[in-house]
Amino acid sequence: MGGALVDTYGREIMDLRVSVTDRCNLRCHYCMPAEGLAWAPKEQELEFAEIERLVSLFADLGVRSVRLTGGEPLVRKNLPELVERIAAIDAIEDISLTTNGILLEQLIEPLVQAGLTRVNVSLDALTPERYREITRRNGLQKVIAGLAALERYPQLGPIKVNVVAVRGMSDLEILEFAELARRRPYVVRFLEFMPLDADEQWSDDVLLTGAEIRRVVESMHDLVPLAAESAATSSRFAFADNAGEIGFVSPVSEPFCGTCDRARLTADGQLRTCLFALGETDLRGPMREGVTNGELEELIRGAIWRKPAGHKIGEDSFTQPARWMSQIGG
Repeated sequence: MGGALVDTYGREIMDLRVSVTDRCNLRCHYCMPAEGLAWAPKEQELEFAEIERLVSLFADLGVRSVRLTGGEPLVRKNLPELVERIAAIDAIEDISLTTNGILLEQLIEPLVQAGLTRVNVSLDALTPERYREITRRNGLQKVIAGLAALERYPQLGPIKVNVVAVRGMSDLEILEFAELARRRPYVVRFLEFMPLDADEQWSDDVLLTGAEIRRVVESMHDLVPLAAESAATSSRFAFADNAGEIGFVSPVSEPFCGTCDRARLTADGQLRTCLFALGETDLRGPMREGVTNGELEELIRGAIWRKPAGHKIGEDSFTQPARWMSQIGG
């Protein structure tokens, strides 16, 4: 196959986010309604062999990193088998996982044995009451236990803890999360709340920016900037006394679209070139109809070539996608 996977703005796609399910065992208010969503029928989910075929094809086109997402990826049965299949693809150098951590303690050992290399854990509160308020479920202690289990596998480092920042909630525990980064071997990263919630309640009023959070942290701690890769999403900082690392992912207030090297594959086999794309390219249908890899490559290249310049949040022309975060894959 010829040439790297490049869009019309010269951005080379190196990172593929693969959602393995739209299902989730939490009901976070910034993602889905309290009663949940109508899950996609199982027959619409890509089978492991189909995911393996697509990842292998993307690897031939230059992708080197794969992140498994959801929904909650750990609710997908036999996930270690998929990790093992992807790990066997020579060109893939990094296989990571984004999880809410509820099932992590019981599944991390077979995942590591299968070839998992990194883990991001989503955790938005450190007190049981606030955790339940945000997620509409109990489970904080299971997440804490899952993080502790990760510490037994140093090859997975750095362990990243992702905190979705929502005004009126997350700002109540900013310093507590900073202390977590100082006490434990976790890189705590604050992520700006994005307009991908099923209730469509996002507004500037609830946006807590990375700059605001950083000012709160710096009211108690001196921070030192750290170098980052060109396509990195996080602004990284070390505590001046070398007691840990903290990061800020600010796609709304400080967009990094110009260096985006990511594409996304939904659980039902749709290729999305941006979280906020209003269109997507069906790969599942053609695969099941028997197209060749060459024909799939044409579909993929065409979709990537049309990758938009940016997400347009804050512009008059912005339209929230019809799919929500749990349906797209984080």
